[in-house]
Amino acid sequence: MELTTVWFGLIAVLWIGYFILDGFDLGVGMLLPVIGKADLSRRVMINAIATVWDGNEVWLLVAGGATFAAFPLWYATMCSGMYLALFLVLVGLIIRGVAFEYRAKHPDTKWRTTFDWMAAVGSFVVSLVFAFNTLVLGFLIDRV
Repeated sequence: MELTTVWFGLIAVLWIGYFILDGFDLGVGMLLPVIGKADLSRRVMINAIATVWDGNEVWLLVAGGATFAAFPLWYATMCSGMYLALFLVLVGLIIRGVAFEYRAKHPDTKWRTTFDWMAAVGSFVVSLVFAFNTLVLGFLIDRV
C-alpha cells in the first residue's frame, strides 16, 4: 500500500468525523430558535452540546493540516479555488462560537435571544456553504 493511499484514507476519516460530530452541533444551532421556544429549552439544547461543540472543530483543523502536510498542491488548489467558501465557513464558525460562549455571560433576555439567533445563523451559513459547495458546485481539479 502506498503512503498516499494511507494519507488519503486518514484525511477521509478526519472529514467524516468532522461532518458527523459537528453536524449534530450545527443542527442544534440551526434549530435553537425553532425548537427552543422557552429560555429553559434553549439552555437544555445548548447544554447537550456544550461539552463537545468546541472540540469538534479540531477535526476540521487536523483535516486541513493533514491535507497540507500530505498533499500540498491539492491543498493550495482547493484553498485558492474555494476562497470565498472557506471565508464564509470561518465567519460562520466564529459567529457560532461567539454566540455559544457569550450567551450565558449577559443576564438580559434580549442579549440571549440575539446570541441564539447568531448561533442559528452561523450554523446555517456553515451548513449551507458545505452543502452548496460540495453537492451543487463540486470542485474539479485538473492535473497539469
